[in-house]
Amino acid sequence: MSLDQWLLAGVLLATLVLFLWGRWRHDVVAVAALLASVALGLVPSAEAFSGFAHPAVITVACVLVLSHGLQTSGAVDALVRRVMPGAAGPTLTIAVLTGLGALLSGFMNNVGALALLIPVALQVAARMEVAPARVLMPLAFGTILGGMITLVGTPPNLIVSGFRAEAGLGPFGMFDFTPVGLAVAALGVLFVALVGWRLVPARKPGAEGFETEAYLTEVRVHEDSELAGRCLRDVDEKLRDQDAHVVSLVRHEVRMVAPHPGRRIHAGDILVIQAEAEALAGVLGSLGLKLEEAVAPEEDEGEAVEIASTSKHEVKASKDQEVEEEAPREDEIGLVELAVLPQSSVIGRTPSDIQLRTRYGINLLAISRQGRRSATRLRATPLRAGDVLLMQGSPEAISEFAANAGCVPLAERALTIPDRRKAILATGIMGMAVAAATLGVPAALAFAAGVLLSLLVRTVALRQVYQSVDWPVVVLLAALIPVAGAMQATGLAGLVAQFMVDTLAQGHVIVALLLILVVTMMLSDLMNNAATAAVMCPIAIGIAGQLGVNVDTFLMAVAVGASCAFLTPIGHQNNTLILGPGGLRFGDYWRLGLPLEVLVVAVAVPMLLIVWPL
Repeated sequence: MSLDQWLLAGVLLATLVLFLWGRWRHDVVAVAALLASVALGLVPSAEAFSGFAHPAVITVACVLVLSHGLQTSGAVDALVRRVMPGAAGPTLTIAVLTGLGALLSGFMNNVGALALLIPVALQVAARMEVAPARVLMPLAFGTILGGMITLVGTPPNLIVSGFRAEAGLGPFGMFDFTPVGLAVAALGVLFVALVGWRLVPARKPGAEGFETEAYLTEVRVHEDSELAGRCLRDVDEKLRDQDAHVVSLVRHEVRMVAPHPGRRIHAGDILVIQAEAEALAGVLGSLGLKLEEAVAPEEDEGEAVEIASTSKHEVKASKDQEVEEEAPREDEIGLVELAVLPQSSVIGRTPSDIQLRTRYGINLLAISRQGRRSATRLRATPLRAGDVLLMQGSPEAISEFAANAGCVPLAERALTIPDRRKAILATGIMGMAVAAATLGVPAALAFAAGVLLSLLVRTVALRQVYQSVDWPVVVLLAALIPVAGAMQATGLAGLVAQFMVDTLAQGHVIVALLLILVVTMMLSDLMNNAATAAVMCPIAIGIAGQLGVNVDTFLMAVAVGASCAFLTPIGHQNNTLILGPGGLRFGDYWRLGLPLEVLVVAVAVPMLLIVWPL
C-alpha cells in the first residue's frame, strides 16, 4: 500500500469509529473526514466542496421539498382515509398500513411518510387493543423497504446512481430499481403483516393505547402543601396508589438521587417523580403539588432566544406584554405529547436553552425516554431523537413549536384535507417530476423544476423551502462524495475489492455478491445508510472489475443492503422515531429485524441475478 492509501484508510477507519460511537452527528463527522482528507492531500482543495453540486445531493434536497408539499397539503391524509380498512383485524390492518407506508416512501421522504402515519398507527393500535410497538415497528420497516422501489425513494439509491454515472455507464433510471426493490419490499411487507408483527415484544398489551415509559416530572412543594415537613416515606406511600414514586429531590439547586426515605421535605423543594402521563393529574391533586416548569431562571427577565434559524419571527416583547396580548384562554389549554424527530432542531438542546414559555407560551412538563432516568434536572436535560415530550399550551402554539422544531404529535388526529386544490396540485407536480425523470430528464433537473413550480403555485410556501430540507443528510452526502472519490483515485477501493475477492470470496462471483450485500447491510445497521452507500460503492465497482462481471449487479446489491437497516434503532431515522412512541428498547429490533434481513438476502440475490445478470 502507498502512503496515500494508508492515510485514506486511517481517515475512513476513524470516520467509521466516530459514526459507531455516535457522540457527534453524522454530518459533523463527515465534514471532519472531508477536511482531514483535504489537509492530507487526498482530496484536491479545489474539489473539496464539489459534492454540494453533485446531482444526488440536489435531487435529495428537491425531493424533500416536494415531500413537504404532499404532507402539508393534505394529499397523504386523503389517501389514508380512502385506503385504511375500517374494522379489519390486526393482520389485514397492519398489511394495509405497512403497504401504504412502503408505497409513499417510494416517492417521498420516508421519514416524512412515517411521521404522517404514526398518529394513524397509534389510533389503529388502540382500536385493536394491540401493543403500539407491534404496529409501529412494521410500519417503520415498511417505509424503509419502500425506499428501494424508485431512484428517489432513498438517498442511497441516488448515491449508487451517481457512482454508476462516474464510472462512465450513465445514471440509473427512475424505475431501474423497481424489479428488485419491489420484489423485496412486497415480500417483506407480507412477512411483516402475516408473521413479523407477532415477533415484536408487547410491553404492556391492552386497551390503553400507546405506551411510553414513565415520565420524569418535576413538582414543587409550596408552603401550603400538606407534604411540607413530612418524610419522603409518606410521599411514596401516597404515590403508590398512582403507580408513581420519587426518584430524586432537588434542594437549593442541588440534586439528591435516591434520597433516604426518612429525609424530611421542606417548602420550596422540588420532587422528581416518575409517573405515567395519565397519573400526573392524580399525583398533583392528591398531594397538593405544583408543577415546576422547565424554563431557565433568567427566562422571565431576558428577551426570547430563537429556537432555530427557521423561526417565523423574533419575539422581542416582554413576558408581561405576551401574556396580556397572546395568552390563550384557560379552556384552550391542553396537553399534547410530541415525539422528537431525528432531524429535529432541538436535539442536543435543553428545555432551558429553548425557552418555550417566552417564545411560544407553552410549557414542557415532562420527558419520556425509554425508561432511562436522567441524572440532571429536567430543564437541563439535552433532548434526543425519539424522546416524547409532554407539552402544555394552546393547540396553535404547540403546533407552531412542533412545525418549527421538527416534532410530530402522537395524539389521534382527524384526517382532513386542509386545501383540496393544493393537495391535487402537489400530487400532480410530484407525478410530473417523476414522469420527466422517467423519460430521460436528469433527476436533479426534473425535481428542481418541480420545486420551482411548487413555489409558483404556492403548494410550498417560500419560507418553508429551507425548513423542509433535512440539512444534516445533505451535508453528509456532500462531504462524503469527495472522500469516496478519493478511494478510487488512490486505488484503495481496488485493494479492498481484491482482498474481498481473493481472500473471502476466493473468486466465486455469487459468494462475492452475497458478501457485498451482507457487509452493506451490517454497516447500514450501525451507521447512516447514505454514508454506507458512499463507502461501499467504490468497493463494489472494484469487485466487479476484479471478477470481470456486470457492475450493475453489485451496485444494486449495495442499494438493497443500504436500505435494510432493521437490527438497531440507530441504523435508520425511522427506527429512531418509533423508539419513544412504541416504548421500545435497543434490543427489541432484532427480533423482527433479523428474520426480515434473512428474507431480504434470500429474495434479493436471486432477483439480482435474474434482473441484472452477471
